[in-house]
Amino acid sequence: MENMLFCWIFFILGWTLIDGSEMEQDFMWHLRKIPRLVSERTFPLTSPTFEADAKMVLNRVCGIECQKELPAPSLSDLEDSLSYETVFENGTRTLTRVKVQDVILEPTHNISMKGASVRRKRQVYGTDSRFSILDTKFLTNFPFNTAVKLSTGCSGILVSPSHVLTAAHCVHDGKDYIKGSKKLRVGLLKMRNKGSGKKRRGSKRSRREANGGDQQESTKDNLERTKARRRGKESGRSRRVTEGRPSFQWTRVKNTHIPKGWARGGKGDAALDYDYALLELKRAHKKKYMELGISPTIKKLPGGMIHFSGFDHDRADQLVYRFCSVSDESNDLLYQYCDAESGSTGSGVYLRLKEPDKKNWKRKIIAVYSGHQWVDVHGVQKDYNVAVRLTPLKYAQICLWIHGEHANCTYG
Repeated sequence: MENMLFCWIFFILGWTLIDGSEMEQDFMWHLRKIPRLVSERTFPLTSPTFEADAKMVLNRVCGIECQKELPAPSLSDLEDSLSYETVFENGTRTLTRVKVQDVILEPTHNISMKGASVRRKRQVYGTDSRFSILDTKFLTNFPFNTAVKLSTGCSGILVSPSHVLTAAHCVHDGKDYIKGSKKLRVGLLKMRNKGSGKKRRGSKRSRREANGGDQQESTKDNLERTKARRRGKESGRSRRVTEGRPSFQWTRVKNTHIPKGWARGGKGDAALDYDYALLELKRAHKKKYMELGISPTIKKLPGGMIHFSGFDHDRADQLVYRFCSVSDESNDLLYQYCDAESGSTGSGVYLRLKEPDKKNWKRKIIAVYSGHQWVDVHGVQKDYNVAVRLTPLKYAQICLWIHGEHANCTYG
């Protein structure tokens, strides 16, 4: 039954990709010329207090209709928003000013599909369409192995051997860094297994024996009780869930980059358009990671659908996958009703498209899931689950953070 479920999921993931040559021409990654971000000057800031409370919902978000009335940002506005803070593991902080090169400023435009009806505040809409990934064959392999958990309670996605992309609000509320972000850690998926369990018990027994032989009888009693519990009757599903439940290898974060468009420090409201952050890990991993891509328009999404996986709080330590249609879009945001609970924010939203001049298909990250937000639409507050799109400028910024000043980020 479980295998049939996953076959059905992957059939849904790929059904739009095999419907004729026209589909193949439309749904592919198109290389785009990327503007270049250049670090102009870096100077120190006062150390943050790390006292902000985690905040998932902004006071007010300028929605699709609201954004249509805004003037296109000037080059200086863009450079100000794309300048960025870096906070280091020792609590120090810097601000880096950037210059944008090779950018063509276009008028603000929004492509809107039919407006959705007003909904009450919730994050799961109607029937819950999420899937918990329990099978180890899926959980430990790409793309699900790229999902990570943050010690602040959010999710993220691996984008290099040393970097995690997540939502800015997972570490910063727009004015200050949140509690717990000073000693931020990232949990990478690993599987519990019998071998590791025996090793842990063996090491504990060795420590007890080192502390005194009089505890040997107690150890034997504990082992007998453990064996008895294992002989207890369990359903096949219960065994699969237990064996498939992930644990995490926690790694400290070396530094965190946040765009100034989000980290306003009390000088104006944080802009949802810049709700993304990059974490550099103190220790590199050897897992397969997911590459970045430029967010296409809704019409270029296979079936109009997006995909992402995260660690929703209502399903303790389970990796939860979902796919759903996008309802609306603006230049910087995707508006959708993907079923998701807190804990999944910061997940990488991805697509699977055909590579140019190649036969293979490739998954790339095209947005960061920001969570539930109230948005102005035609003067009415509507609620959506929102994702921040990776535009060419944001792609250039994240590429700079990952690869440094001299990286080749010309096309994406």
